[in-house]
Amino acid sequence: MTAIQAARAAALARFQRLAGCWPKSRPFNILIAAALAVPLVAGGYYAWAINRPLDFGGETWVIEPGDTLGRVARQLVEQGVIDETLSLRLLARKDGLGRRVRFGAYRFPPAISLREFLHRIATGKGQIDFRITILEGWTFARMRETLRRAPDLKAVTAAMTDRQIMAELGHPELHPEGRFFPDTYRYAAGQTDLSVYRRAFRLMQERLAAAWGQRGADVPLKSKDQALIIASIIEKESQIGPEQRRIAGVFYNRLRKGMRLQTDPTVIYGLGAAYRGNITRTHLKTDTPYNTYTRDGLPPTPISLPGAGALHAAVHPAATGAYYFVAKGGGAHHFSATLDQHNKAVRRYARGRKADEGG
Repeated sequence: MTAIQAARAAALARFQRLAGCWPKSRPFNILIAAALAVPLVAGGYYAWAINRPLDFGGETWVIEPGDTLGRVARQLVEQGVIDETLSLRLLARKDGLGRRVRFGAYRFPPAISLREFLHRIATGKGQIDFRITILEGWTFARMRETLRRAPDLKAVTAAMTDRQIMAELGHPELHPEGRFFPDTYRYAAGQTDLSVYRRAFRLMQERLAAAWGQRGADVPLKSKDQALIIASIIEKESQIGPEQRRIAGVFYNRLRKGMRLQTDPTVIYGLGAAYRGNITRTHLKTDTPYNTYTRDGLPPTPISLPGAGALHAAVHPAATGAYYFVAKGGGAHHFSATLDQHNKAVRRYARGRKADEGG
């Protein structure tokens, strides 16, 4: 007899001796049978509970920030998706996923199992993707309004002042205009608008620092903040790439010569709500900190959110002999080297606009 066979025989003998000690009464045998059956039944129910198809009715399921697995389990019971919470808690403990619940909005496929449900909310798989786009040339006020209206984005900054928002970002000393990079940002349901502000602010800091670090030697600016101001003006003047660099060249030509920038977008920004859509001679003569017709140098802050093209143009101006430019339609501009040439161009394109308008 081998050692394994001897061990089996010894185990069988012990079992037989133990069985011989059991009372021969029928009730006791029933009790023993029941005790042995309970784990089998419980195990079978658990296997069925975690693998059976669940019906979420095609509805969007939202897990809020701070929700625990226990809270999620109770919600499933309340809405009739599952019958009890124990199976989900046991599964989470077994798979080590109990603390990994990712908030957001989910849409689950038909007949998903409890096991697959847990895997998805623990990893974020199947999370509905929300996106918001901030456009080049927008003001900070328009960015705020857009974020305030974004679906499923918590507007925690709605009652804050601009300064309070910047304080939340760690820079209360900065004016917010121009400090946020225009881009498309993704977020999950339940996230706060402040999280989008943080990403946009950080991205603008990175892009501005990178642009300033690669600036041309002929850029007559003292700081990256000045480059941001120029970029914001360029963005409002034109969004045509090659023209943006030529406009930067015009601005720098004027600054080197001690001329005023005389750019309409800064005047409009300074007018604020007083601007009704048409700039007038009176507007050009109305002094504000942003009126580059009445004041020398740069305005005190940016006037818009500049994009990558405007940032590049601000630090890589085109070499040009032009000191003036005028809009000629379709977003394009005519550039002139002298005031006489510029005045002729203004009259020419003004007549063209009147003709287009039937004047």
